[in-house]
Amino acid sequence: MSFQPTNPGRVLITGGASGLGAAVAEAVRDNGGTPIVLDRDISALNGVTAYQVDVADTAAVTTTVQRAVQEAGGLDAVVTAAGIDRCGRLEDVETAEWEKVVQVNLFGTVSTVRAALPALRESRGRVITVASTLALKGVSDATAYCASKFGVLGFSQALAAELKGEVGVTQLIPGGMKTRFFDDRDEQYKPQDDSQLNDPENVANAVLFALAQPAGCEIRELFIAHAEEGSWP
Repeated sequence: MSFQPTNPGRVLITGGASGLGAAVAEAVRDNGGTPIVLDRDISALNGVTAYQVDVADTAAVTTTVQRAVQEAGGLDAVVTAAGIDRCGRLEDVETAEWEKVVQVNLFGTVSTVRAALPALRESRGRVITVASTLALKGVSDATAYCASKFGVLGFSQALAAELKGEVGVTQLIPGGMKTRFFDDRDEQYKPQDDSQLNDPENVANAVLFALAQPAGCEIRELFIAHAEEGSWP
């Protein structure tokens, strides 16, 4: 039997105004669901429920998620797609910038999930955390990003054990994608050839696949990358 996407319901997406998050929001909407976007800049969004918030601000995230859940009348899934990077050797990256990467990528994931948990327990919903190939392999000049994404992986695995039978947890590990994620990097840290970057729509479709699993079945880990991805295995 071929896979048929189902209505994913009310899906909260951090970083949903651009990149992978925007692709997930579009896929949710195309399949009859209701995307609920959290992002620092929602000015360009039209026709989608969106809340402006910096996921590095735990108190603001908590309040915003609670408000979103109340206004949506519940929640069926969370996808934590917000993420940033600051490339450079450890001693060359400003301390505040290094810590901001961890605050957004790891703490932002944790605070969003924590605030959404009561609603997800009620709906027996799902969480999809977005890690990275650099959650599996450390590389030079990426200590902040690797630390944050290794943390996301550990958090996801522990959360899955903690919530088994109550809330589904999938750790998504995407390879590089054709998004604006690399735009603010120094030239030396930008992909020199984007032919090996995946289309974020492909990754968004994988998210929908994980969300569409029947009750009692969970995809715990999902690695998706361009066929010529250079960072795996």
